[in-house]
Amino acid sequence: MTPFETLTARAMPLDRVNVDTDQIIPKQFLKRIERSGYGEFLFFDWRTEPGFVLNDPRYVGAQILVAGKNFGCGSSREHAAWALSDYGFRVVIAPTFADIFFSNAGKNGIVLARLTEDEVQLLLRRAAEIPNYTLTVSLAEQTVTDALGFSAQFAIDPFRKYCLMEGLDDIGLTLRHAQALDAFETMHDHAQWLRAR
Repeated sequence: MTPFETLTARAMPLDRVNVDTDQIIPKQFLKRIERSGYGEFLFFDWRTEPGFVLNDPRYVGAQILVAGKNFGCGSSREHAAWALSDYGFRVVIAPTFADIFFSNAGKNGIVLARLTEDEVQLLLRRAAEIPNYTLTVSLAEQTVTDALGFSAQFAIDPFRKYCLMEGLDDIGLTLRHAQALDAFETMHDHAQWLRAR
């Protein structure tokens, strides 16, 4: 997982509420076992709609997604976080997130910033109306800012913040204790050998 400190990037507006995981990555693409290759199927069904934001060349390379409330609702598929990450999104900003998606996204290196409804509506408007609109998200300071004077704070669990800033997923956290785990296994194997004698 890539460590996250501060990101300044183009913001893409997805002015929809209750975006569920089946829309983020439809079920027909869940047969893969790797975490990669899902980005091309992100919002697959909505991409057929004329004018859908993901098809707009103005937002090519956007790494920050601004969306409506209850983002990531529906089934608990981790593939939704994989698809967003694989497409290139490092941050999703919304008023609220579904709990399981919130957990999955954090474990896959995506910063989720909960801002107020009014703050999100302002960012959605600016991202839709201002060419190359960028935001800066600082995980250390837990802020979202822009060049026009916007500034907002977001809360994050200290342990999740630590993992994101260090680039640690569950496997990475476990591997930090590799030496202690190896010592335990060696001691356990030796104890079993002694009992067997």
